[in-house]
Amino acid sequence: QLQLVESGGGLVQPGGSLRLSCIASGFSLDNYAIAWYRQAPGREPEGLSCVSNIDGSPQYAGHVKGRFTMSRDNAKNTAYLQMNSLKSEDTALYYCAAEHSPCAAWYLRVPDVWGQGTHVAVSS
Repeated sequence: QLQLVESGGGLVQPGGSLRLSCIASGFSLDNYAIAWYRQAPGREPEGLSCVSNIDGSPQYAGHVKGRFTMSRDNAKNTAYLQMNSLKSEDTALYYCAAEHSPCAAWYLRVPDVWGQGTHVAVSS
């Protein structure tokens, strides 16, 4: 069974940082592009960042570029999202996804696997 499991979410004050993890099981991330998404209450899901298995340079949506850093460790079958300078508008459910194709941009075209997500709340 192909599975992605996120962790690392929680409550953080504005200006704080969190590091999210996304662990794959049942398949090897070596052959997959992986992306991070989020969905805030009452809003549509949005892509945040994507890194292909071919080219290891992540791509970012404009509103998180410079604050969020995505990385992957194929040896650990894990992807990460380091989030700095968090704002209240970053509050959302964050989840990862994988596709057996290169990134479309900062998102995937048609993900093959979705995680269940981890909640991030930014509040004082």
